[in-house]
Amino acid sequence: MNKFLNRNVLLISFSAFFSDMGYQAVLAVLPVLLVIQFKAPVYVYGIIMGISYGLGSFFGYLGGRLSDIYGRKKIAIIGNAFIPFLSLSGVSSNFIQSSALFTTGWLSRNFRSPARKALISDETNDSTRGRIFGFLNALDVGGGVASITILLILLHFSVKLSEIILLTAVPIFVATILLIFIKEKPRRVEEQIRKNDTPRAKIKHSTYNGVLLATGLYGFSYYSLGFPILTIAKAQTDALGFASYLFFLLASALFGYVVGSRRIKLIPSLAFMGYILSGIGTIVLGLAYLYNLGVIVMFLAVVLMGMAIGTISTLEPNLISIVKPKSEQGRGMGALTASRSAGLFFGNIAMGALYYFDPFYSYLYATILSIIAGLIIMVPSRDFKDLI
Repeated sequence: MNKFLNRNVLLISFSAFFSDMGYQAVLAVLPVLLVIQFKAPVYVYGIIMGISYGLGSFFGYLGGRLSDIYGRKKIAIIGNAFIPFLSLSGVSSNFIQSSALFTTGWLSRNFRSPARKALISDETNDSTRGRIFGFLNALDVGGGVASITILLILLHFSVKLSEIILLTAVPIFVATILLIFIKEKPRRVEEQIRKNDTPRAKIKHSTYNGVLLATGLYGFSYYSLGFPILTIAKAQTDALGFASYLFFLLASALFGYVVGSRRIKLIPSLAFMGYILSGIGTIVLGLAYLYNLGVIVMFLAVVLMGMAIGTISTLEPNLISIVKPKSEQGRGMGALTASRSAGLFFGNIAMGALYYFDPFYSYLYATILSIIAGLIIMVPSRDFKDLI
């Protein structure tokens, strides 16, 4: 077994795999369920996603803080255990009930995410950090790939969307069980770490703030992938809309693992292969819609977005694990989740409003903010003389 793949890394990563195998199908189906089946205006979908992500910023930060106090394993298990609420969203009779159940499950997901990232951060060192976060991202997103593949197969056999969404509770339950078998470091070890633990001397507090600022700004542009799914579904078919999400996840998993496995310059890579590449993919999708360039160009745009998100999901927690001491990893990961979610609150509402008038306006808005975020993240790179 590779040196970085110990028991805890495997348990946490496969827990991520089964979680995403569950809720990623719900994320893909929700916009179609609300906008096409329940006939809700698209801006309502934007508001719902904005509220889910916005409240998620508070729950993410709270979960991170509590994980440092009461133990990361415990908080991760509690949060993961309540994610299946979103699996009930498909059996609702209207979009209000469906939205409430989805939001409840999504808040639980945000609550456990910082604790899970802190748990895996405890298993890293300078030589294994990138590979471990890349492996986690690959398994995490790989679960989403499996989720959408199963979704398409079940749709082919005419299984109802409501039944498919309900079945997503099963892999999420498995993910929670896997977390129980993690062996967290004893509290006395954590106390000793807290006494001696400091971030690298070369790295200033401004670096940490700069990462959070860029992450928050990118959140304003990082819309729910439901919008591209809706765009492709309306231009082509529902199945092609769902399939585009599969391509997005595949690109994210593969590229995230490749990025994590290489010794690269962290901040420039996050800026150009993450935020700015995301903007490029977004504007390509907008132009494909505007000029009716066809499904191949739309899928290319989604693949570019997936590559960008794979980079971001791997490098952002990597950076936080460097600039925060081990004893504060939960707090740092919680702040990362909160910063992203705060932007997503306003970003999804803005996307929904602009999309209501014209989808191209929404994609143009997201592109501009993605590129600005990429430029901002370069500011703290002067503190990373050994990593730029």
